[in-house]
Parts: sequence; C-alpha cells; structure tokens
Amino acid sequence: MTYHDVTIMGGGPAGLAAALSLEARGLSVAVLERTPQAPWAEPAFDGREIALTHHSVAVLKELGAWAHIPEVAISPLREARVETGRGNHPLQFDTQGRGVDALGYLVSNHCIRHGLYKAASQRPGISLLGGTATRHIRRIGEDMVVVHEGGEITSRLAIGADGRFSQIRRSQRIGAIVHDFRRSMLVCRMAHELPHHHVATQWFDEGQTVALLPVNGGASSIVLTLPPEQIERLRTLERDAFNAEIMERVGRRLGNMRLVSTRHAYPLRGVYAHRFAAPGFALVGDAAVGMHPITAHGFNLGLKGQEVLAQEVAAGMARGEPVGSLPALRRFERRHRMETAPLFAATNGIATLYTRDEPAFRVLRQAGLRVADALSPFKSVVTNMLMDRKTAS
Repeated sequence: MTYHDVTIMGGGPAGLAAALSLEARGLSVAVLERTPQAPWAEPAFDGREIALTHHSVAVLKELGAWAHIPEVAISPLREARVETGRGNHPLQFDTQGRGVDALGYLVSNHCIRHGLYKAASQRPGISLLGGTATRHIRRIGEDMVVVHEGGEITSRLAIGADGRFSQIRRSQRIGAIVHDFRRSMLVCRMAHELPHHHVATQWFDEGQTVALLPVNGGASSIVLTLPPEQIERLRTLERDAFNAEIMERVGRRLGNMRLVSTRHAYPLRGVYAHRFAAPGFALVGDAAVGMHPITAHGFNLGLKGQEVLAQEVAAGMARGEPVGSLPALRRFERRHRMETAPLFAATNGIATLYTRDEPAFRVLRQAGLRVADALSPFKSVVTNMLMDRKTAS
C-alpha cells in the first residue's frame, strides 16, 4: 500500500491536466492508466483535431504542456464558417476588432496528450502508473482506498477521469444522462490542391455532416458524420475509392484530395453525469461531461473542469479543510454545472436541428443561419465564446 494526497484514475488529457494542477498546489498525485507506459508516453495519431480556445492555450502553457507541442503541429484558426445545404448563405465568424489573428488553434489530440504526459513526467510530486487498471474503490473513514492490479493506494481524494463511458463513475453508483445520436464520425487527414486559408467549415448537407478543419502543410482534417454502417464502409474502403468519394461528399471545394493518415471512427454519444462529486470523489473530463463535437467545446470544458476542481481544493485547504473535503467538492460541482449544463443542452439541440433532414428542419436551419449572420450582437457573443480569452488562474 502507498499513500498519495490524490489518486486519479484515467491518464487522458483531463486526468493529466488535473494531476499537474493539483501537484502545482503542493499535493502528491498518482495517475493510474490502463494503457501501457510506452504508448501512453508516445500516443499514436487518433484522427482527432482539438480546437483550443485562447483560455485553454493559457492553461496548457501554465501547466508546462504547451512547450512540448511542436510549433508545426499548431494550426491557427482564422475564420469559422457554418453552412447548410448547397449554395446557401454561410454564417461566418472571425477575429475582426479583437486584437488577435486567430479564433483559436487546432492541435492534434495525440500531440496534446504527449505534451501533458511529458510535463507530468517531469514533476516530482506525480507518479505515473501505466498499464494499471483499477479494480475497485472503497471509502474507509476519511480516506479513499483505490485497489489496482499492483496493490492499493490510499488518498484523501480520488478522481475519475476515464472517459465518457467511465467504469469508475459507474463503480461509484453515479448515473448519467446518455444521448445517443445514432451516428458515428469518421476522422482522418487529407492533403488537397486548393488552399484552406486556415478557415474551418462546418457543413450540414442532406444526409451527412462534414467538418473541414485546416491543419498546417496543405491538408485538412475531415470529420464526416453518418450512420454507423456507412462510416464502417468508408473506414475500410480502398484508398483511391475513398479519395474519390470524399471529394464528391465535400463538393470538390478543395480540389483533388488524397488520404495522408489512418482513418478512425467514433460513436456519437453525449454524456452528462448526474453528479460530479461525492465524499472524497470527483469526476473530470468526459467522465463528467462528454459533449457532441459539433460546437467544439468538449475538450475546453474538460480542461476548465479540472482547473475549477484544483482551485476549489486549494481554496478549501487555505480555509483549513482537508484535501477532498465535501464542501470544496460541492463548490466545484456547482461551478462546473453552471458552466456546462446550458452548453450541453444547447449543443444537443443544435446537433438535433442540424442533423435531421426532414423538410421542416432544413427550412428552419437555412433561415436560422441567415438571421444569425445578420445579427452582429449574436455573432459577437458566439465569437467571444469560441475564443474564450480569459486568462488562466
């Protein structure tokens, strides 16, 4: 048996960020991750490109992870467009008048994971236990005992950070709202002959949703949403046939295109935990809130959630409360719920409106984009939300 102030189960971005935030406040932290140590330290490309807000970049810099992300892997997002149908008026967002040259920055998920792991591996107060699955958790007095494959860890605070299908959440008898969109998304990188000008496009076409996310090197990340059986067909389709079909699906707007990465498929389900905290226990990242990617908020909210948790734990300690005190965890829960509940509901509503193809939905979203693009105050609010330039605490 070993002792740490905090045990985190799940070594993805939210778990590693939480470890760094809590260690910076003087706590010893153990991170348990099922993935073996080598692939955890050097994660492979998984297709996902993360749209980071300015606030998220500030947090990653503060945690020491940004310095480990190669500059070539950071692609500025200068404009975002939302389109519906073909040849309809787009809704456009840019940075005019805000003193910066990018709405945000696109970085591959595996680069962010590597940067966070590298930063955590250099912190003396963080123990990284790869290839380690959690068996169960029990509360003994004021302590949380995490039993894993190699032994036990006693802590004052245990954190579940093992993703939206969290086994840790279920083991603590915390339920969740699960919204199954009955769709899957295919993600990959494709090189193309026409420039993207660092403009991201979210295109709601009949029968499909396509996102074109600009990355450096004359390429874009393609995010295609379709029923699962169609996604599986495309995932395994012969390369030349795949290139030809994708070019048709995106209306040949980027000219000739060719696949330059592996292809990955993910089911689309939104998850919102009934509780984010219990005595000696908290949820962060997708284990707490797993968002539909349509509004690009998921990762950024996960990063904010762990930041709020660390702030409230530190504030509780300053008041003389023990690590993991229930009042501190309740304060974290309230703040994170206020930040996430409206966005979760709005995101699910947008995803439903913009992915259904009945005539009434098509007319409504076409009219909605025209009206929204004409409303400067609305566009300003959305742009500020996309950028989120608040300084990290």
